[in-house]
Order: sequence, then C-alpha cells, then structure tokens
Amino acid sequence: MTSTVQSPYSSEQIAAWLRGLLTIAWADGNFDDREQELIASITENELAPKIKFDSLEVITPEELAAALGKGTPAAENFLRTAIMVAIADGTYSPSEDEVLQQFCQALEQPEKLLEALRPTLEYPEQITPTIASTGLTKRQINALHSLQDWLDRLDIQDPRVARFLCKMIPAQCPFERDVTLFGRKIVHIPPMCKINPLYEQLVGLRFRALSYLADKCGEDVSPYI
Repeated sequence: MTSTVQSPYSSEQIAAWLRGLLTIAWADGNFDDREQELIASITENELAPKIKFDSLEVITPEELAAALGKGTPAAENFLRTAIMVAIADGTYSPSEDEVLQQFCQALEQPEKLLEALRPTLEYPEQITPTIASTGLTKRQINALHSLQDWLDRLDIQDPRVARFLCKMIPAQCPFERDVTLFGRKIVHIPPMCKINPLYEQLVGLRFRALSYLADKCGEDVSPYI
C-alpha cells in the first residue's frame, strides 16, 4: 500500500501520531492483550508499513509534544483525531478524558474543548443527534456546537492517518439492542448515532478520509467500505 502524495508530516511525526491514537483507543481498557496486539500489527504492517516504529506501546505526553511540537498545527490536528477516536464507540470514559487532558496540556491546546465534551457523554440519554436536549444548558449547547465546528475543520493530509481513521471509525451506525440475562432484559442500548453527539462529525471525517485516499492517493478504498 503505497502513495505518492507528499505529506507535510515526517515519518517520525506520523509514528508518534499513530501511537498517540492507539494510546487513546486503549485507554478505557476495552481491548484485551490479543486485541491490542492485533491493532498494533495492523498499524505497523498494513496502515503504515513504511514507518519505522521504535515502539507501538502507549506514548507519553512528553514524547508526543517532542514529535508534534507545542501549539502547532500538527498538534491541533492530532488532537482533533484523538477526540474522534475517543468517542468513536459512543462512550467517553474517565480514563480517555484523563489521557486527552494530559495530551492537551503537553501540546498546549485549549482544554476547554474537553470541557465542552464532558457533560454530553456523562448523560448520553439526554442527547439527540441534533442536540435538542433539555438536560444541557444553553452555554453547554453552544460549547458543543463550537467543538463540532472545530472538529469539522480537520483537513486530512496524510494517507497513513487516513487509513487509521477508516479502520477505527465504524462504517455504519451499530444497531440498537437489548441486553438480556436469564431471559430478562436488563438494559437497552440505543444506536450509537442516538447517544453520540459528535456522530455526524465522525461520519464526515471518515468520508473525508476515504475521499482523500481515493481521489488524492489513488488507493482502492473497498477494504474500508
């Protein structure tokens, strides 16, 4: 899987970028050791085979800042993708929030972006795709709209990051389902597009990543569809 597109990022920056996204993906503990090894293998051998990784273990905030810089466009774009990965499954855990906060501080990015996200996923049953919620204050809704606009400004500029996003973001909204125990329903899980206030941003990002790979890089995107 090769591309002749000239990326504005060095291989060292992309290696750190992908390690940062993996750190977010693993933060809530939903991946066991085998799943972590599988994702690492896909990243190293399929998504970015030309990159020499010193390690595919979690990356520290200091290592990330050393690679991407502080207050740089690269740091800002990384944070956009990191937030998307954190909420790709429709949940935003305290462990993910903690890692993102550390990344924000190290990269000198505004932590108010995370403050806009926290109340929406803390009480997901109050959120609809249009954010028409009586559970949020007007200030919180405005902050969420600002976060959505900020995320929509992410410009895909590297095929390796694009491939990672196409792999990590679900191709379609998972169906709602009931969880039963001994024949009794114990919880109803709504579809992700009903509980994730940034679902439209996720869909838009995945579409832009696919379009970038197909139109700019000339790659076959059928494996991601």
